Amino acid sequence: MTHRLIPVFLLLIAQVATAQQTEKRYLSGTGNDQTIDWEFYCTAGRNSGKWTTIPVPSNWELQGFGKYNYGFAKDSSRGKEQGLYKHHFQAPASWKGKQINLVFEGVMTDTEVKLNGKSAGPTHEGSYYAFKYDISNLLQYSSGNLLEITVSKHSANASVNEAERKGDFWIFGGIFRPVYLEILPAGHIEHVAIDAKANGSFTAQLQLKTNRKASEISGQIYTVSGQKVGEPFSAKIGTETHTVALTKTVPKPLLWTSETPNRYKVEFRLLEAGKPVHTLTKFFGFRTVDVKPRDGIYVNGTKVKLKGVNRHSFWPSSGRALSKKLSILDVNLMKDMNMNAVRMSHYPPDDHFLDVCDSLGLFVFDELAGWHGHYDTATGSKLLHELITHDVNHPSVIFWINGNEGGHNAELDALFAQEDLQKRPVLHAWEDFGGFDTQHYREYNYGIGTYNHGHSITLPTEFLHGMYDGGHGAGLDDYWEAMWHDPLAAGGFLWDFADQGVVRTDQNGLIDTDGNRGADGIVGPYREKEGSFFTIREVWSPIRLERREITPTFDGTFPIENRYHFTHTSRCSFTGKLVKVGGPFNGVKPSEKSFPVAAPNLKPLEKGVLKAQLPGDWKDYDFLYITATDPHRRELFTWSFPISLPNQIAASLVKTDGSAPVTFTESDSLYTVSANGIVLSFSKRTGVLKHVANLNGTIPFTNGPVLQEGINNFKNFTHRMDGKTVVIESTFDRKSSYNTLQWTIFPSGWVKMRVRYFPDGYFTTLVGVNFSFPEREMKAVNWMGKGPYRVWKNRMKGGTLGVWNKAYNNTETGETPVVYPEFKGYHANLYWCRFETTGQPFTVATENEDVFFRLFTPAWKTDQWHNYEPLFPTGDLSFLQGISSIGSKTQRNETTGPMGMKHIFYDYEKEPARAKELTLYFDFSGK
Repeated sequence: MTHRLIPVFLLLIAQVATAQQTEKRYLSGTGNDQTIDWEFYCTAGRNSGKWTTIPVPSNWELQGFGKYNYGFAKDSSRGKEQGLYKHHFQAPASWKGKQINLVFEGVMTDTEVKLNGKSAGPTHEGSYYAFKYDISNLLQYSSGNLLEITVSKHSANASVNEAERKGDFWIFGGIFRPVYLEILPAGHIEHVAIDAKANGSFTAQLQLKTNRKASEISGQIYTVSGQKVGEPFSAKIGTETHTVALTKTVPKPLLWTSETPNRYKVEFRLLEAGKPVHTLTKFFGFRTVDVKPRDGIYVNGTKVKLKGVNRHSFWPSSGRALSKKLSILDVNLMKDMNMNAVRMSHYPPDDHFLDVCDSLGLFVFDELAGWHGHYDTATGSKLLHELITHDVNHPSVIFWINGNEGGHNAELDALFAQEDLQKRPVLHAWEDFGGFDTQHYREYNYGIGTYNHGHSITLPTEFLHGMYDGGHGAGLDDYWEAMWHDPLAAGGFLWDFADQGVVRTDQNGLIDTDGNRGADGIVGPYREKEGSFFTIREVWSPIRLERREITPTFDGTFPIENRYHFTHTSRCSFTGKLVKVGGPFNGVKPSEKSFPVAAPNLKPLEKGVLKAQLPGDWKDYDFLYITATDPHRRELFTWSFPISLPNQIAASLVKTDGSAPVTFTESDSLYTVSANGIVLSFSKRTGVLKHVANLNGTIPFTNGPVLQEGINNFKNFTHRMDGKTVVIESTFDRKSSYNTLQWTIFPSGWVKMRVRYFPDGYFTTLVGVNFSFPEREMKAVNWMGKGPYRVWKNRMKGGTLGVWNKAYNNTETGETPVVYPEFKGYHANLYWCRFETTGQPFTVATENEDVFFRLFTPAWKTDQWHNYEPLFPTGDLSFLQGISSIGSKTQRNETTGPMGMKHIFYDYEKEPARAKELTLYFDFSGK
C-alpha cells in the first residue's frame, strides 16, 4: 500500500511545482535601509560631470549630487538636472520562454530605459507611480545585461511639472523606490482586482495572458494564517479570453475596518490544458464603503467620522526613499494618536505603507498627484491607470482624490470608476464636489457655521495647518467637538504628519525646513514627538472620560462615552493607579498603588459609567490615574485627576516657624528683612522685590511682581510685626491703588506673596505677575503639576499631573537642534516648582488652583501673514492665571475657536470682592 501511494504523492508535488509563483528578482535594494550601489553620473550641480556610484533606491540630492529644490523655487520645473544610471545583471537560461517585466516602483521624474543598448519602451513621465516594461526580447540569457537609465529631475511634460514639481514641498530626483524583475510563465495572470463586500460577496476580475487551448482559472480563499475558507471556485476560459471574473460568497466573514483590520488572502491558479502554470496570491479585506448624500460616510453600514492626518512620503536623510520599517513606524505613531485615517498628500505612497495600513487599520485617501496644477488628460489617464492598478486591492483605500487645491483635471473623474472595480468615491481636495465640501483651513466661526448650515457632507482634507508649535493640537478640541456633534460632518485631516526637514549634504548636515514651509508636523523630521502629539491623542481618544472633580465624597465613578464606531468597551481594558509624590527637597520617594477598574459594556456611541474600585486610603494620595487600552493592547490615553489640591500641598510644604523673629530695617528707598539667614530687600514705593541673598550668596530673582496687562498701582506701603513675622503691604484705594500687594516673611525664611488685582481691560490675553531672572543661569526645572510639555490656552489637553524634570534647552519647535519637550513657554497646574541654577536653587509654590508658570520667551519666528505669533509676558519667569493661545500658518489664534479667544473679566468698578487673587510662597534657603 505504501509503495502505491508514493508515486501519486510525488505526482501531486510535481504538478504543484509546475505552477510557478510570480517571482521577484530585485536589481536595487528594497528600501532606504537596504540599497545596492549602481553606477551614476549627475549632469549638473554638486559632484556632477563624473561617473561614480549611488545607492538605489535613493534621491540623489541626499547622496551629495545636484541641487536642492523646494517646489516654490523658480527652477522647480525648468532645471536640466539629470541622473544617468548603469547596472549590470545576469539572466539565467532558465528564464527563456518566460515573460520578464522590468518594474519601477517610483522614479523622479522622467525615465528613459535602455537594455543592452536598446530602448525598453516609451519614456515614463511622472514620479510616484509604478510602471513596467516587458524586456523578454531584450535580455541576453546565460550572460550579462547592461541596464541604462536616464532620469530627468524635471519633466519634459509641462503638465507633470505643474502637478508635481511646483508644490509646497521638497523636489527631489532619482530612482527612489525599488527596481525589480518580475518573472512570469508565458501563460500567466497579469492583474487581479478584487471587490470583497461586507455581505461576504467576493468578486475578482482577472486579466490573463494565455494562448493555449481551453484552460481554467480557480481561486481559494484563506485566512491570513492559512486556514481554508470555504471551497475552491473556478471558471473555464477560452483561448481568446483575456479577462475573467470569479465570484464567491463567504458567510459571515470577519470584516475589515480601521478598528478591526481583519484580512484574508486568496490564491488564484491558472491551468492550461489541465496543467497548473501560474499561481498568484493577494491579500484583501471584506468591507463596503457607501456615501449617503447629505448624510455621511458609511463603512459596513456604520456611519464613521474620520480622524486623519496628511502624510508626505519623507525621511530627512533619504528624501522620499523609504522602507517598510518606516511605514510601520509612521502608522503606529498615527494609531498612537488615536487617528483612524490618513490622506496621501499629494501623491500615491509606497506599496508597503498601504500594506501596513491594511494590517494595522487606517482608512486611506489615495491621491492622484496635483497641487495647484494638474496633469493633462492624456498623461493623467495613464498615471491614473497606474495608480489604481497598483493600489486597487488594499482594503484600507476607501477614497480616491483627484488632485489638490485646484490641481484637479475634471476630465479624469469618470475614469476612476472605469478603472476601479470597487467604484470608490472620488474627491477634489478643497472643493465642494461630489456631495463633499472639503474646503481647507476655514476659521472656526465661519467654518463651523457653514458646516452647521450647509447641505454637503463636510470633510476638510486639510485643517489646522500646523507650523512650528501652532495648529494641530491648538484649537483641535473646539473643532472636533463641533464636528463630532454635527450630523453632516465626516471628520477631517490635519496638515501634516511630520516636519519636512531635509538633511543638507551641502551644508554640513543641517536639517532644512525651507524656513517655515516644511515645519508643519505633529512630529519632527525623525518623528520626535511634539506637544500636540499628546493633545491629539487625548482629544481623539475613542474612549472619552468626562471632566470629574475628585472630592471627599467621590465614589469611584467616571462618566464615560464610547466614541468607537465598531468596538464595544467590553473589549477594552482599564487600569487605575494612585500616586503620592514627594516634595521638591524632602527626599520622599513617590509611592503608588494600583486598583482595578471594571470595563463597562457600552455599545459604540453609548454613554455610561466607569467604576473604579478604590482602596480605603485613596484620599492619602495626590493624583489618580485612569488608563484605557484598546483590544490590540495599544494605550488610548491615561487621564490624571488631582486628589490633593495646591493649598493642601503648600500647607505641608511651607514652614513658618523659626527660633528667632524676623528683623526689619528701613532706608530711604528700601525695606530690608532678614530671617533664618535669608536677606530680602523691597522697594518702599512699589513693593517690588529688589534683592535676594542667603548665607551662600545672591539669588538673582528680582523685579517682581510686575502685573501683566494690569497696572502696578501698589502704593502707600506699611509694615508691621505679627508675632515673629513681618508683614509689608500696600493700601487699597478704589481710584488710585485698587491692586494690592502683601509680603509676609516668616521666621523660617519662607516668604509669602499675596497679590489681589484687576486685569486692565475687558479683554485680556495674559493675566498674572512677572519676575526677572537671568536665563544664562538657569540649568533645569523640577515641578509638580501638569507636564512635561508646555501648553497654550487653546491646547490644554494631553499632559499628565505628576512631578516632572527637564534640563534647560533652547529648542524651537520644528527647528534643529531638536530637544523635546521644549524648556521655554507656559506650563499648567502648578503646585510647586524648584529652579536649578548655576548658583543656588530656589523653590516657588502656590495655594491657588489653575496657576501657570512661564519659563522665559522662545525666540519665535513668524509667517508672512503673522498668524502664528504667540504672545509672552515681559520679564523672565511668570506666574499666571491666564495665558495666550497660539495660531497656525493659516489662522490667527482667535479664529481657531472659543479656546483661542482672549479672556474676559468683569471688574464691577473694581469692587474688592471681584479681584483676582494670586498667592505664591518662596523658599530662598538654597536647599
